[in-house]
Amino acid sequence: MGLYRRTKRRKDGTTRKSRVWWMSYVVNGKQHCESTGTTNKRLAERIRNKRLGEVAEGRFRLPPSKAPRLEPFCQEFLDSVRHPNTKKRYASSMANLRAHFGNSRLSEIGPEGIDKFMAARLADKVRAATVNRDLAVLRHMLNIAERKRLISSTPFREVTMLEERKERRQPHILNFKEEAKLLAVAPDFIRALAILILDTGLRSGKEALALRWNEIDFTDSTIRIRSTKTPAGFRLARMTKRCTAELLGWKKNLGPEFSEFVFANPNHPGTNLKNVRRAWPKALKAAGLDYFWVYDLRHTHASRLAAANVSPIFIAQMIGHSSPNILSTYAKANEESQRLAICKLDALLEAQCVQSENQGPQTIQ
Repeated sequence: MGLYRRTKRRKDGTTRKSRVWWMSYVVNGKQHCESTGTTNKRLAERIRNKRLGEVAEGRFRLPPSKAPRLEPFCQEFLDSVRHPNTKKRYASSMANLRAHFGNSRLSEIGPEGIDKFMAARLADKVRAATVNRDLAVLRHMLNIAERKRLISSTPFREVTMLEERKERRQPHILNFKEEAKLLAVAPDFIRALAILILDTGLRSGKEALALRWNEIDFTDSTIRIRSTKTPAGFRLARMTKRCTAELLGWKKNLGPEFSEFVFANPNHPGTNLKNVRRAWPKALKAAGLDYFWVYDLRHTHASRLAAANVSPIFIAQMIGHSSPNILSTYAKANEESQRLAICKLDALLEAQCVQSENQGPQTIQ
């Protein structure tokens, strides 16, 4: 029982030692051999000691002699994904994984192979965040394979994901002076969209642009979010007084009689606008502002709630944040907490308006 390297025979008849360490151990009186998946002897010893511990404690069940190959397992995994957008995202990562690993068996994908995959992707000038998305899909699949005993263990216990925070684009937090410039020159639908996101924190595409009139309760100043990105996004969003007034004004121009969608496609009223890629840059240019994403208005909303001393836990819940580090630990915001939070935001907006009238425009970050 120990570590060894397999001898491989070449076509010319000569032999050579494999660089990968293999381990042998006894289960129920029978000897079994298994690749550690690494060329590092010290790491191989740790893997072997872990396996011996599992055998001694009766926790180890032998996987099938032949693990499934990557391509059919990818397809099987992809078929189990229900959400079309998630499936599309996973398919993109799987294409990158297959291009590097080919149709290898899952048991042949080790820590060193994963490290080489990361190095190859980074060499192609791919951002660390994108590489991590590919690795997350592979990790998910290998975790499933381990749970089904198709492989002995996942190699990701020995893999460190790439650091991506330094590469992340910093959002532009709109101050009140910039907001005033933008709203003064923006077309009516851009103005309505901007105020909606600024005062509710809705996601621009999946929530704001997809919003229907029957999802808005003007009496209670609430929006029922039914079309969203994640399960945490299905929620009741409360509107400020400004947002309610703005949408009521927009409703008079293009209300339910024109389309069921708040932001309908003018050429096809039965559908909603998918994006504002042309109108948004034009509005920013007209306001004399540097370009930033519409999504940054959502960041601005969260920042303003924080400035109004709203609890970060309630902020995360109110904007439909799906971070498990927060939502799985703390209680969800109840209706009264959300109502109080919006009241605080209303007070902040009204105070800023009074200050602007008395002292002129002030920049609040």
